[in-house]
Amino acid sequence: MILEYSDHFKDCYKDLPEPIRKKVNKALTLLEANPRHPSLNVEKIDVERNIWSGRVDRGYRFTFQWVKGGIFLRKVGTHQDAYRRP
Repeated sequence: MILEYSDHFKDCYKDLPEPIRKKVNKALTLLEANPRHPSLNVEKIDVERNIWSGRVDRGYRFTFQWVKGGIFLRKVGTHQDAYRRP
């Protein structure tokens, strides 16, 4: 599975604390290997735009879209931030 990163995702990632970045890296490794892994708790959050979210931990999430050949990562941050304008 190929992961593509939006510029916004990259900017959000840079602003995260180091321990959270490590958790994001682990979650993205799982996503790449098995997008349906139970610990990611993947759920559709915007039906019209086909936007999904995945869990980093209890307080952090990332959003993405399925694209031909892979996954386009849109945003990462706190649960509230990730769901605001996913």
